[in-house]
Amino acid sequence: MTTEELKALTVNKSVDARGTSCPGPLLAAKKAIGQIEEGQVMEVLSADEGTRRDIPKWCTKKGYEYLGTLEEAGYYKIFLKK
Repeated sequence: MTTEELKALTVNKSVDARGTSCPGPLLAAKKAIGQIEEGQVMEVLSADEGTRRDIPKWCTKKGYEYLGTLEEAGYYKIFLKK
């Protein structure tokens, strides 16, 4: 997805894991994914560089759709669809 498309997404669940380091953001995402329905979008906020690699790999493993990552000032917004 383009940056504009990611910014325009309707997010159903936001997970703020900026205060944790790897594997904290991934564990928070795993816990939160059960709170959304099939087809809904979740964003994970993380300042940890490793999360940019971990979330897409996890999505592939679990059958979720990795939508993309936006780089913000000091953190990342990582989007996925259940």
